[in-house]
Parts: sequence; structure tokens; C-alpha cells
Amino acid sequence: MSTKTKKTTSVEKGTIPIIVEAEQTMPDADETITFKRSHFYSVLVVLAFAVGILVGYVVWGRGGTTAAAEVPAQAAAAQQPSGQVAEAPTAQPQFVRYDIPTEGYPSLGPDDAPITIVEFSDYQCPFCSRFHDETYQALLDAYPGQIRFVYRNLPLSFHQNAQMSAEAALCAGDQNAYWEMHEVLFANQASLNNPEGTTLEQAVYNQYAQELNLDVTTFEGCMTSHKFAQFIEEDMAFSTNLGVQSTPTFFVNGLAIVGAQPLSSFQQLIDKEIAGEIP
Repeated sequence: MSTKTKKTTSVEKGTIPIIVEAEQTMPDADETITFKRSHFYSVLVVLAFAVGILVGYVVWGRGGTTAAAEVPAQAAAAQQPSGQVAEAPTAQPQFVRYDIPTEGYPSLGPDDAPITIVEFSDYQCPFCSRFHDETYQALLDAYPGQIRFVYRNLPLSFHQNAQMSAEAALCAGDQNAYWEMHEVLFANQASLNNPEGTTLEQAVYNQYAQELNLDVTTFEGCMTSHKFAQFIEEDMAFSTNLGVQSTPTFFVNGLAIVGAQPLSSFQQLIDKEIAGEIP
């Protein structure tokens, strides 16, 4: 008869020792079997023990089987649900509505629209331009007649042309061309963000006014007198006190959305608002 043993050796491969386990077949010292009397008595003891187990099974087997069957049944019954399912409490989202005045600010859409969106924006802000180019019109188209869109100014101090651009839009508004100038300013944002980082000349804004068929002399007089400078500063003070820290920031019926979010983000909120799901 033979047995198998594992042998562990260490083989050097370069500088890293690799442990190799080799399985070898080892012959017994004595391959003959000697039957001794002590072995015979051991066999008899084992046979007697087996007979005792068999007799116990015949006498007690039925009762033991019944009891063993009942215990799992009772245990299974105890594990069955009672019919009342305890649901884990779910946290309800907290919505905060801010009171954002809209009267007297440039707006598009019906005054009685169920959704009012107020945007605090900067004509020189690239993220504001992204929203305008990718989401603004798609949002209005997705809810025809249901959105009143209001624009409020937050020209950031490190944008050299943001303040003048805000004044230009409002001065164009004096000639009923606010939203037309609004479009021109975003379309020409590359010029506002000129590589030199310098303030644009009044002539640039006059050119925009001329393209919109405005009275350029009146438009220039409005800008050079800074007619709307105080109006814009009040806008900035309001947004600062409100806690607005970046552009663009939106308020959908007073509910805040920060950043140039995709259309889907606005739709999720607007759909819940129209359905009356937000307190």
C-alpha cells in the first residue's frame, strides 16, 4: 500500500525564493498485512455496537420520526410573516421656497403662467452662456404658455464687461428691445471675453444697437449716463443677501436650481410643481 505526502521545497530563481509544493508517492516500510487476535476482538466490538443502534431504531424509530417532523413544521410556521409588513421610514425631501420679486424686471411669457423661473445671470459668464445655448429655448418649448421667464442681473466683479452689458440690455429695453439685445450679447460673448481682458468701447455696444435698428444716440445716452447702474446694484445686493454665490442661479416658483443644469433637471422639478407634489 502506498500513501501520498506533500513536500515543500524552496527553489531560488534569481533573488526571489519561489515555494514549490511537490506531491510524491511514498511506499510503506512493510507491504504485508498481519492479522492479529487483537484486531479480531476490535471487529467484534464494532459489530456489537452497530447491532445495538439497529435495535434502537426499530423500537423507537416511529416516535422519533414524528417528533422530528413536527419541530421543523413549528419552526417554519414561526418564520411565516404575520401579514403586517413594517416599512422602513423614508426621509422626505425638504423644499425651501424663496420669495423672489419679479415685478418690474424683464420677463417673457404670460403673467399668469403656472411656472415662473427667475434667473440671476451674467452676460460674460460661460456657464450662463451654456444654459442659454443648450437649455433655455428647449425649456420654453417643452412647456409652451406655461413658463414666465424673468431675468435679473448679477454681473460678477471679475468680468470686466458684465456690468456694461447688463446696462446695454436694459437701455435697449427702453426701446422695447431688451430680449433682442439679450440674444445679441450672448451670441457675442466671445467679444465680451476678449483675450486682453479689457473693457469694451461704447462703440461696440452702439454697433449692437445699430444692428437692432435702435436709436443709437438715445441708446448711447442711456449707457453713458449709467441710467440703470443703481437698478443693477440693487439686484446684486438682493442676490447677495439671499445667499446666491454663483451664476447662473435659478428659482423655479421660488425653488432654487444652481448652475447650468440640463433640461431634465428643470423638467423633474417643474413636473412635480405642476402636479402639486411639492408643498
